[in-house]
Amino acid sequence: MARIGFIGLGNMGGPMAANLVKAGHTVTAFDLSDAAVSAAVAAGCQKAESAAACAKGQDVIMTMLPAGPHVRAVYGAKGEQGSVIDSADSGTLLIDCSTIDVASARSVAANAEERGLEMVEAPVTGGVPGAVAGTLTMIVGGPKAAFEKAKPFLEIVGGKVVHCGEAGAGQAVKICNNMMLAITMIGVAEGMTLIRALGIDPAILKEVSTAGSGNSWALTNYNPEPGLTEGAPAGNGYKPGFAGAMMAKDTALAIEAGTSVGVPLPLGGAAAQMFRLYCQAGMGGDDMSGIIRMLKTK
Repeated sequence: MARIGFIGLGNMGGPMAANLVKAGHTVTAFDLSDAAVSAAVAAGCQKAESAAACAKGQDVIMTMLPAGPHVRAVYGAKGEQGSVIDSADSGTLLIDCSTIDVASARSVAANAEERGLEMVEAPVTGGVPGAVAGTLTMIVGGPKAAFEKAKPFLEIVGGKVVHCGEAGAGQAVKICNNMMLAITMIGVAEGMTLIRALGIDPAILKEVSTAGSGNSWALTNYNPEPGLTEGAPAGNGYKPGFAGAMMAKDTALAIEAGTSVGVPLPLGGAAAQMFRLYCQAGMGGDDMSGIIRMLKTK
């Protein structure tokens, strides 16, 4: 069994750390939130007083942090006192599960390489239910040798583990995936809103489209119309799930990436704008499927 340091114990990181404990690993946990740390300790983790302390003496360090600036600050660089990269023992494997911009992922990976540490990025898809169940899809970027070392740990927290390429590849695939989800979710929400306004039961549209050309994961598994998908956030007051604020972040990252390589993203841009408005309306903490409420007029 391995010694694992886990930093970032939010809605996703907390359940992931707990699943590593259930698998028999010794997990030392750190988060700026005392409540999150207490929950991790209750799940069997040991408490660390700082990110640097969490990094020392570990075989593996895993992180699940909100955004690129947090990842860069926590990992730091060789010789940067208090940083994970400087504090980790020689031979420690680094696994960052955050969803961040490609440039930050590559920068942190280069800093780790300079220190002689192996690192992979492994952003996830599957939301809080997937984190709790250990069925996340792990979208991995980094050297093949490091991926093979990370895979046994990723398989504990994820039901599917895919190696996408070198550093930055995992982030690239993740933001493209989420941009597509944002676009299809808004499309389903528009269809459901229109069919109801036309006086037809949305369940009929779902039945027809599920068997036809309008089918999608958003329609079938995560329908934004309440009562059409068992267990979906729509049936629970749009409690996440996958928060709208996170989708706003991910679509913004996709647009940033498109701009950097000269690829126009008209639908992606429209989706990003919709989720920005969703957050500005005070609903960013609700599930992203609640975007349907931005369309309803009755």
